[in-house]
Amino acid sequence: LVGVYTNRHGERWELQLKGSGKTPYSRNGDGRAVLRSSVREFLCSEAMHYLGIPTSRAASLVLSDDDVWRDQFYNGNIKKERGAIVLRLAKSWFRIGSLEILAHSGELDLLRRLLDFIIQEHFPSIAMNDSNRYLEFFSTVVSETANLISLWMSVGFAHGVCNTDNFSLLSITIDYGPFGFMDSYDPNFVPNTSDDEGRYKIGNQASVGLFNLSKLLQALKPLLDPRQKQLASQILKGYGEHYHSRFTELFKTKLGLLGENENDNYLIAFLLKVSLLC
Repeated sequence: LVGVYTNRHGERWELQLKGSGKTPYSRNGDGRAVLRSSVREFLCSEAMHYLGIPTSRAASLVLSDDDVWRDQFYNGNIKKERGAIVLRLAKSWFRIGSLEILAHSGELDLLRRLLDFIIQEHFPSIAMNDSNRYLEFFSTVVSETANLISLWMSVGFAHGVCNTDNFSLLSITIDYGPFGFMDSYDPNFVPNTSDDEGRYKIGNQASVGLFNLSKLLQALKPLLDPRQKQLASQILKGYGEHYHSRFTELFKTKLGLLGENENDNYLIAFLLKVSLLC
């Protein structure tokens, strides 16, 4: 993260470099990025924006003089590639994992401070003096995550690595690593060559979203009283209904269906099955 920029419209953007090297939080990677993946992130994040899907944006891409060694297909064939750096923007880069790691390490004071900061900065509809603010925050993230994954599905987009560290608390598409668009409908489509078990195949995205939200709830529980925990569990149970409703709405729009008909869901499922057989 290199800074925060407020544009002429008063919009606040966090600027982040991808591929510029190690950070204090790096794991075993070199912190570099190769040109091919940088170009893909730049183009896809902008395409997603103009498709109307919440996403980070790309501002610039520059070549690096460093050679980067990568095993592109994870088959032991390591090659030297040209490095690159993307300057990308988002309203916030906080993820579910940002809260999960603090709860896991027992840093509850810091967890509360960070959560209050996120709510104050990015959830203006939630009052900071509301004793149920964490509950309201969780409810918003649940519904908006369901909306985001429905939008992914409506354009055939598969993220590729849907773990808690790649799921935004603002429910935007972030971290374009391995990803892809289906050329034809296939619920088993996997864009990640390292995902041998198909954990993040496109047909699993909604379920993985629920799994990640359950991890978010687990991180929030130390800050909730017994009544709020019970209500939060009920909110999480409503995720499936949120997702199904939004998914149906989007696909009805694609088909030009008006009003409500009990056969709408059958028609959508039938056409997807036909697409699978074609």
